[in-house]
Amino acid sequence: MSQLSPDQLRHLAATLMSQVEQQDQALQEREQALEQSQKTLRHTEQVNQKLTYELAVLKRHAFGKRSEQLNLLQISLLEEGVEADIAAIETELEDLITLDAPPATKKTPKRAPLPPELPRTEIRHDPESEHCTCGCQLRRIGEEISEKLDYTPGVFHVERHIRGKWVCDQCETLTQAPMPAQIIDKGIATAGLLAQVLIAKYADHLPLYRQEQIFARAGVPMPRSPLAEWVGICGVRLQPLVDALRDLLLAEPVLHADETPVPMLAPGKKKTHRAYLWAYATTPYAGLKAVVYDFTDGRGGQHARDFLGTWQGKLVCDDYSGYKQSFAKGVTEIGCMAHARRKFVDLHVADKSQIAGQAIDLIGQLYQIEREAQSLTEEERQQLRDTRARPIADALHRWMLAQREKVPNGTATAKALDYSLKRWTALTRYLDDGRLPIDNNRVENLIRPWALGRSNWLFAGSLRSGQRAAAIMSLIQCAKLNGHDPYAYLRDVLERLPTHKASQIHELLPHNWQHTA
Repeated sequence: MSQLSPDQLRHLAATLMSQVEQQDQALQEREQALEQSQKTLRHTEQVNQKLTYELAVLKRHAFGKRSEQLNLLQISLLEEGVEADIAAIETELEDLITLDAPPATKKTPKRAPLPPELPRTEIRHDPESEHCTCGCQLRRIGEEISEKLDYTPGVFHVERHIRGKWVCDQCETLTQAPMPAQIIDKGIATAGLLAQVLIAKYADHLPLYRQEQIFARAGVPMPRSPLAEWVGICGVRLQPLVDALRDLLLAEPVLHADETPVPMLAPGKKKTHRAYLWAYATTPYAGLKAVVYDFTDGRGGQHARDFLGTWQGKLVCDDYSGYKQSFAKGVTEIGCMAHARRKFVDLHVADKSQIAGQAIDLIGQLYQIEREAQSLTEEERQQLRDTRARPIADALHRWMLAQREKVPNGTATAKALDYSLKRWTALTRYLDDGRLPIDNNRVENLIRPWALGRSNWLFAGSLRSGQRAAAIMSLIQCAKLNGHDPYAYLRDVLERLPTHKASQIHELLPHNWQHTA
């Protein structure tokens, strides 16, 4: 050190300081990585604990004493939901297993052979080249055959996957083409059959016990247990598409919202209680045609706030108080003129009220203008509303105020007028923006399939079952909105999903989907 010049000493000191700083930085990065790893581990453990507990509850219900308060049909419907929930939870638990963990031994279920009278399609999987990597000719020594049950509407047939075994006599290397990736590994169901089960259950509202009967009449005995497992697993695999769809929906400036009650039976309970299905949809004028359903165990406004998150656009909805807190946090309320008109229609049907008849006539004029504006651009629609609809709306408002002064408080007519007058600002906001619809009818129509479904499956077996139904029905309804056959859409998505990149999941959403066949 004594032989070094001052410049050399300064350079050495700077070098040492730089090395110390680099070591400190590397140490901090390692500590941060360790902390993040610990957080991830704690989160995984918490999720694992939650799913394990939920799985134990469901299994206790599935294999424990049945409630004598339920009839055989209710028990049948509940059991198929529980079995689907169990399959979904087991799938999620498998996804939580880290790469370092030893794979759990899983018993292969014993399956009855598929009926020999069904038509069969042979699909051969052979190596791309008949030459070994060492350069020698491969020699076929055998094959493995696995059969999968496929379904096209109205027809069952069997796919025979034949995987030839090829060996190199020189280096004794065995070569065999792999099986194509499937949604359910080593299962007998093809994507076509899985799509059919989902469409029948969630679009045609056929419970699994009815599908079991239909399959049996077609000569394919298929117990409900595997059907329920398929539904549960498919629900887990399709969830990333619904999550991506929700993100796109919340990027829209205008949304519809509505909710409807759905009976739900929690495992172990003797009766149903009221859960709710919420629907959030884009407007008829939006470029994105989408609806996302959300199933919750209640109707509290917090459920809507949880779904909308930080979204602060314009929300078309009815007068439900659960949305009010969202309006206080930046969301703009857009009223539904159809709800206002409905008050007067009920009044007119009841006693042929002259006031109600006049209100219906004036509101009808506003709707006539909207029918003319459907095919117009946003700017043209706004101009039409300014020139023709706004004068009618102003006249309607003045007329309502004048009639209200003549009508006694507490009467049905007063209540119908008050409904519109108290919400007049929200009801007429559509006049200021060509992107806005006049009412909330779009989402009410999109929520109607659930009302039809209730008469078939009676109730949701659990919160998880309801959420799975909401997710799959979101994809089915979005496929319909975009002009697709939902069966063809789901079949293609289920075929592509096992090998599709997560970063390109948007390609499989209904508004982007293109058939690969």
